[in-house]
Amino acid sequence: MGVSGTLFPRPPSREADAELLSQTGLDTLEVVTRLRASDVSASTLEATQIAIDQLCTDYAAVPAELLHVRGLTWLQRITTLLERRLTLAQHQEVLVLAGQVALLLGCVEFDMGQTRIAEATRQAALSLGREADWNHIIGWAYEMRAWYSLTQGDYLGAIQAAKAGHESIGAYHDVTVQLAAHRAKAWARIGDRREVELALDHGRTLLDALPYPDNPRNHFVIDPAKFDFYTMDCYRLLGDDPLAEAHANEVLKSSTNLDGSDRDPMRTAEARVTLGVVAARSGDLEGAIDLGRKAIAG
Repeated sequence: MGVSGTLFPRPPSREADAELLSQTGLDTLEVVTRLRASDVSASTLEATQIAIDQLCTDYAAVPAELLHVRGLTWLQRITTLLERRLTLAQHQEVLVLAGQVALLLGCVEFDMGQTRIAEATRQAALSLGREADWNHIIGWAYEMRAWYSLTQGDYLGAIQAAKAGHESIGAYHDVTVQLAAHRAKAWARIGDRREVELALDHGRTLLDALPYPDNPRNHFVIDPAKFDFYTMDCYRLLGDDPLAEAHANEVLKSSTNLDGSDRDPMRTAEARVTLGVVAARSGDLEGAIDLGRKAIAG
């Protein structure tokens, strides 16, 4: 039996294509010109990116409720951009901007105890990252899933999320350092020293291959100094006091300004807690209490 022409129709002829184009009232140049036309200026998108970078930098210092309001305001502004005429490149750029704000909002919502909303926002950010084909957003969306799991005691879930993120974006990206750190922290809580050190070695190797970031204060940029913080946490949990103490001192050094004030109060507080734990384990109860008070005061 022969192949039916109705099942496999012939492609339109050149004449048919020309007829179809002529019916639109446009020639090829006009079609391409319209694809490249935009109602949004490059300066508008650049200014929006600068504002979002500042929001992500403010994460460590601005109260969560206020940052959430600001983030929602900017997300609404970005949504209005999608309703305007954009070039294909600008459409991708706006999706990336929206994805970055969604990542920030997911972090803030989780901090506010809105865990279900935070997870929905994280999934929205992941979807935007995939639609824009933007590994930075995809990787951080997986990082957030690992972080959520880690703080909720689901250590195997954190390990799985970190591995999934690594597989999704590959090794040559800054967020893979954070994913390795989350794997190490989860294994430390499980008590598997070998897996902890494999993850830490992996993260350190990745970190050493990266250039120093322009703005390490941005929450979604890897701060090289923070890796000692993660390592300190792991060795404290494993009970290796000499290594925990060494990394805690490095954290204090990198987190203290020249005038002695704390540049990163949360990191210095955690470092003092670690030193307090080491002091308590060695029998220095007065030293442990003093360090604990300093951590709380900070």
